[in-house]
Amino acid sequence: MNATLPMPQAAATLTERPVTLGVIVGNRGFFPAQLAESGREQVLEVLESAGIRAVIPAAGDSNVGAIESLAEARLCADVFRQHQDQIDGVLVTLPNFGDERAIANTLRWANLDVPVLIHAFPDDATRMGIADRRDSFCGKMSACNNLRQYGIAYSLTSQHTMDPSGAAFCADLDQFAAICRVVRGMRTARLGMMGARPEAFKTVRISEKLLDQ
Repeated sequence: MNATLPMPQAAATLTERPVTLGVIVGNRGFFPAQLAESGREQVLEVLESAGIRAVIPAAGDSNVGAIESLAEARLCADVFRQHQDQIDGVLVTLPNFGDERAIANTLRWANLDVPVLIHAFPDDATRMGIADRRDSFCGKMSACNNLRQYGIAYSLTSQHTMDPSGAAFCADLDQFAAICRVVRGMRTARLGMMGARPEAFKTVRISEKLLDQ
């Protein structure tokens, strides 16, 4: 059986094309929905400032533009699949606790096989009332636990919760974008060796037939 290999691309094309991230904004009903709404807007502004394109369901397609229910998870997964050729990675952001099932199901059903970064907003210790408490700290642990159960690999920010507008998160985002570019490039890379192989080292054997395809 002949395997279908991705078409190789010029290295300049792989590095110059802006990184595109699928974005999942978590939400949970008994936490303030306005935090999910404002968090969505803030994260999208940060991505735009960083020169990163975002693929996300339209704000009016779900409750405050976030993902919580089974139907919203399917909607987001469908949007991701429609843009799977452009998406280089996925950013999961939690402006409040979020629904870990919706997050895990979105990634499962989209089946993009790209790097995933999990981000959570910090709480303000002076604003912990019902209208302002995020509890993203705990929500992030729940989301990560579910992803681990489903065998979905993910990366974490350098701090458990982070202000998305802060310099530390922007540095994490730059690093994640670089990882996405490497993964994007390696998917179509062809690694070979010119010249004769050292006779004593079969660990460096290659298939000239595969390189020629």
